[in-house]
Amino acid sequence: MAGRPPWADVHPVLRLVRIGNVLVSFAGTLVGALAAAGRGVGVPLSSWWVFLLAGASAALVTAGGNVLNDLRDRDSDRRNHPDRPLVTGAVSPGAAGKLCTALLAMSVVAIAPVGLEAPWLWVILPGALAALLAYELRFKARGLSGNLLVAALTAALFLYGGAAANAPWTLLPFVGMAFGATLSREVIKDMEDAEGDLDRRTLPRTHGLAVASTTARLAVAVAIGLSPVPLLSLLAPASAAGIMYLGLVLAADGLFVVSVATLPARLHRAQSISKGAMTVALLAFLATAFR
Repeated sequence: MAGRPPWADVHPVLRLVRIGNVLVSFAGTLVGALAAAGRGVGVPLSSWWVFLLAGASAALVTAGGNVLNDLRDRDSDRRNHPDRPLVTGAVSPGAAGKLCTALLAMSVVAIAPVGLEAPWLWVILPGALAALLAYELRFKARGLSGNLLVAALTAALFLYGGAAANAPWTLLPFVGMAFGATLSREVIKDMEDAEGDLDRRTLPRTHGLAVASTTARLAVAVAIGLSPVPLLSLLAPASAAGIMYLGLVLAADGLFVVSVATLPARLHRAQSISKGAMTVALLAFLATAFR
C-alpha cells in the first residue's frame, strides 16, 4: 500500500519496547563479552551461558526503559511521534506500566543464576537501573545532562558485556567511543524534535541549533579520537583481527563524519547515518574478539 509505514504490521507491544533497540542492546552486550574474552566464538559453553544471560538482562532493561520513556512522553509524542502505540491507543497506559515493571524486574532475575560467576554484573546493573530512573524522572527534561546520561547508559552495555567476562576494564576504549557516538546522535535527535519538545529544555531549544551542531561534532570527534586505541592496546596491527578492526573502524569513522557534516540541515538523514555508523562500529568491536 502506498505510503504505508514499514512498522505498520509490527505488533504494538514490539513497537512499544522498540524491538530493534532491544536486539541491539543484546548484541552490544554479547559483543562486549566476546571482545573482553578475546577468544572469538571458542569460549567454553559455561561462558556462553553467562554472556547470553547478561545480554538478555541488558535487553530487558532497554525494553523496560523504552516503555517508561513512552509513558512519560505521551504529550510530546502527540506532536513528534503520533504513530506510537500509547498515542494511538493500541496499548493502554495501565498495561504499559505493568509491562515496564515486569521487564525491569526480569532484568535482575535474568542474571541471578550467574551472579557468583560474574559478580561485576551486580555492580553495574543497579547503577544502570538507577541512572535509567534518574533520566526519566528528572534529567530528561534538562537537555544536555539527559543526553549525557543516555550516552552513559548506552556505553555501559559494553562495560556490562565485559563484566560478564570478568574483565570490564579491557573495554574502556569502547565505552568512550560508544559514549561519544551516542551523545552525538542524542543531540541530533533533539534537534530534529526541537519544535515539538515544548516541555523540555533541550540543547537546541535553549542554546540554538548552531551550539547543538557544534556539540554533536565534538562528541563525534571524541569517538573518532579514541578509535585507534584498541588497535594499539588490544590488537597486533598486522594480524587478521587488527586488519579487520582497522577497516571497519575507518568505515565507521567516515560515516560519523558524514553524519555531522551538514548539521543543522538534513537532520533525519544525519540521525540515520549515525545509526548506521554505530552498527559498523559494533562489527569493528566484534573483530577484536578474534585477536
